[in-house]
Amino acid sequence: MTVQTVTATINGQTYTLTLNGSTGKYEATVTAPTKTSFNESGGYFAVTVTATDTAGNSTTQDATNTANRLVVKEKVPPVISALSPAANARMTTAAPTITGTIKDETNGSGINLSSFSLKIDGTAVSNANITFTPVTGGYNFSYTASGLAQGNHTYTVNVSDNDGNAATQQSVTFVVDTVAPTLNVTAPVNALVINQTNLTVTGTTSDATSNPTTVTIAVNGADQGAVTVSSGAFSKAVTLTAGTNTIVVKARDSAGLETTVTRTVTLDTVAPTISGLTITPNPVDTGATFIISVSVTD
Repeated sequence: MTVQTVTATINGQTYTLTLNGSTGKYEATVTAPTKTSFNESGGYFAVTVTATDTAGNSTTQDATNTANRLVVKEKVPPVISALSPAANARMTTAAPTITGTIKDETNGSGINLSSFSLKIDGTAVSNANITFTPVTGGYNFSYTASGLAQGNHTYTVNVSDNDGNAATQQSVTFVVDTVAPTLNVTAPVNALVINQTNLTVTGTTSDATSNPTTVTIAVNGADQGAVTVSSGAFSKAVTLTAGTNTIVVKARDSAGLETTVTRTVTLDTVAPTISGLTITPNPVDTGATFIISVSVTD
């Protein structure tokens, strides 16, 4: 008898194989399934081949034969997104929490968690210390660092899917800033009493991780407008009202940390009043002493 038909069934689709006269084999060019076989039972697509002769006798070979197992791999890498802290973020804690999302495409092989890598300043973090929360298509991850010094820090994230496709590495640099700026008000001194309405507030400020630092000045609760800071020094002319004036100077860095200095200045423009002057005795003998007595109010 002669062979009548040869078919191959893969992922629910049946294909007819034709005889290649050159090789003597039955062949077909088949387009692979559009999804990875990683998530299939056994990690492969079963290829079932059936040969039938003209007498109606048929033979079937299935995936119990390892040659009948088709492995299909996806080519789309996973995606790393929603990273926090974001680039150039200023963190006011030495123990910031680093979070993000890792996802593979729909019908993808899925995230290979053993391939996940988080490094802070080049030092790898153990995955055992990272929390992975399943979401559709992948995971959210979270890790709380500790003991980071003031200044810049960089973390990198890498991950691959189960078919070995590596995501584009993500690298983020942020700033740890837990120290408020220094603030030195050189004028006026506290409890100053003057008779001039105009007063110049001067001082210096600095911050280890923020440049420049913003300075604000308020007199009796009223903001005095923009204050120019140049090379850490500032100067601002303000106007006082009669009586006690409260001057509040604040230095604020880029992380929102503030230092405050308060000065109290009294404006007194009223001259004292002299009254009730007496000289006793008057007249007085030459070379003798006398007493001057006067009432003074202010």
